Amino acid sequence: MSPKAATKKSAQKAGGGWTDDEKAAMKARAQELKAEARASKNRNEGERAVLAAIAAMPEPDRAMAKRLHEIVAASAPNLWPKTWYGMPAYALDGKVVCFFQAADKFKARYATLGFSDTANLDKGAMWPTAFALTKLTAAEEKTIAALVVCPREVVDALERGEPVEGAVGTEAIVEIDCGCEGPESF
Repeated sequence: MSPKAATKKSAQKAGGGWTDDEKAAMKARAQELKAEARASKNRNEGERAVLAAIAAMPEPDRAMAKRLHEIVAASAPNLWPKTWYGMPAYALDGKVVCFFQAADKFKARYATLGFSDTANLDKGAMWPTAFALTKLTAAEEKTIAALVVCPREVVDALERGEPVEGAVGTEAIVEIDCGCEGPESF
């Protein structure tokens, strides 16, 4: 048997049912939907759920998710924290704008910062909606802070190969002065 076939077979439960990972994901999503109903009425519920999801992550995902949470909270305070498929996400009017996917959860080489269609990143016929993260340096933090405030302008700059301008402040809090209306324009 090939290694690929052996892996596929080991992931299946006898009788072709759901794998343990799939069952856990479905259970987590059901709990999340219940919590989401509470969180949409109470920002603190969403905050608690996001912090609990981050705390459950192994390193280095935990450190990146924690820092990402700080950046989003400081840069776009009108985005509400919530979990989305068990991962930290940030919503406007109940709709997810951006989210973090831990590398460990998906057994990937890198974590992902993604944006939903609510973020309005649209640019021509094709545009980026996700960014791979292996670590967060000051440069990535600056880009993320700008993305959650004015995603279209940052995507334009990245496509042109330009550095992301307009970030000022300390290491702990990044403020953006890009001239756009911010998350309200999503």
